[in-house]
Amino acid sequence: MKIFETINTKEADKITIERQGITYYQLMQRAAGEVFWWLKNHFADRETTFHFFCGQGNNGGDGLVVAKLLHKDNYRVFVNVVEEAGKPTEEFLTAKEELEKTDLKINTRAEYMLDRAQLVFVDAIFGLGLNREMPEEVKSLIKQINNDTRAIRVSIDVPSGLFMDKGSTFAVKSDYVLTFQFPKLAFYLHGNKDFVNHIEILDIGLDKEYINNTPTGLYLTDNIEARKKYRPVAPYAHKGTQGHAVIIGGSYGKIGAVCLSAKAALKSGCGLVTAYLPKCGYTIIQSYFPEAMALTNGEEYIEAISFDVTPKAIGLGPGIGQHPDTQQAIYNFLKNNHTPLVIDADALNILAQHKEWLSLLPENTILTPHPKEMERLIGSWQNDFERIAMMKAFSHAHNIILVAKDAHTMIVEGNTVFVNPTGNAALATGGTGDVLTGIITGLLAQGYPPADAAIFGVYLHGHTADIASGKTSIQAFTASDCIDNIGKSYLAIEKIALKK
Repeated sequence: MKIFETINTKEADKITIERQGITYYQLMQRAAGEVFWWLKNHFADRETTFHFFCGQGNNGGDGLVVAKLLHKDNYRVFVNVVEEAGKPTEEFLTAKEELEKTDLKINTRAEYMLDRAQLVFVDAIFGLGLNREMPEEVKSLIKQINNDTRAIRVSIDVPSGLFMDKGSTFAVKSDYVLTFQFPKLAFYLHGNKDFVNHIEILDIGLDKEYINNTPTGLYLTDNIEARKKYRPVAPYAHKGTQGHAVIIGGSYGKIGAVCLSAKAALKSGCGLVTAYLPKCGYTIIQSYFPEAMALTNGEEYIEAISFDVTPKAIGLGPGIGQHPDTQQAIYNFLKNNHTPLVIDADALNILAQHKEWLSLLPENTILTPHPKEMERLIGSWQNDFERIAMMKAFSHAHNIILVAKDAHTMIVEGNTVFVNPTGNAALATGGTGDVLTGIITGLLAQGYPPADAAIFGVYLHGHTADIASGKTSIQAFTASDCIDNIGKSYLAIEKIALKK
């Protein structure tokens, strides 16, 4: 699914109005209708009290139309117009006139009905066009909205105060964001985690031709996109046709990392997996994971990397440590390797210490850093937008693919960014990064193009947590649960119907 910048979203509105022969207000009514139906389905209890906070722009107009629809449907509704939030637009005034024809009053101060079973604050103060700091009066109101723990906060299109193209420090802390037609990049940035919880993308019928033909460098990997990248196993496949992955890693006390990574590679669907690890891990991996083959070097850490097998893909780094001999072994390996490669963990930290080695990497090598590893590789940043720009530059300069692990992992291929929506806090436990390395390496071994292996692998990895955490709980989820649910994730992906 495409993620558009604000200028493209506004252009999509304009093109839709022209081609469909409607007015801006009619488009507003259409959008508000989708919000109304979502609220009605989500809050079916007629004892729910809705309190609207509406600015005087088109976002506020959306709120007024929704308030009118809920009122006509016999919900208890209160409306506040936030006059300090800017000058009224023509569409807002039309929505206000229509609302004034009903018996629903517009208030100039908050009146909270606390005797009702459920209180919902609907935030329609500012839309995606906000590009300046808010007046203090509006900030004060938003503080009140955020501090009332009795209410559920629902934002129309965007949480008010959230900037779309620069870092944000203050906005409505939304429980639900009901955004129109497209996901917004700002929703998935770490710095905005306090302002966005659940995201619902509402289709308001914007012009499909414009959406399909307008280029963008930003994408959200929704289930449809994941299904498109999925490659079913051929009916006459065998282990020789499904690819051979080698996982290089492990050191004394960290053999579990290479065990998890190797098992995840095989569970991702490749035909053969070889673990290359020090001798202290030989018995461990043969006992833990009998399906894997094992090659060893060194006693407690890897001293050299050399093998006779010819894999289709290699994963380097899980548990490998940073012993000087291991670092030299990695350098010697990189000088001679031309096999598709995934690099993780201490191999990344070693690479960060020797950035000149980046020139040795095969084209489209996949790096999978967590935030601190990313900082060591590319330097520090001031905000998420600067981080994305730096990742793009780094990816382009070294012709590599970055998998920037985070709550919403981003895959960066040159100037193109893919945002992953799957996964949850269950993945915040040791070993899940090793599992991701194994999954991506296994997909590479099966013949997935590098970018697809990274994008689909990250989706699959996060999806396992979405499936399992409802049964295990977020707290009790482990990296092994991630591996155990790869098959369930595949089964769910296979059931996704592709749009024609």
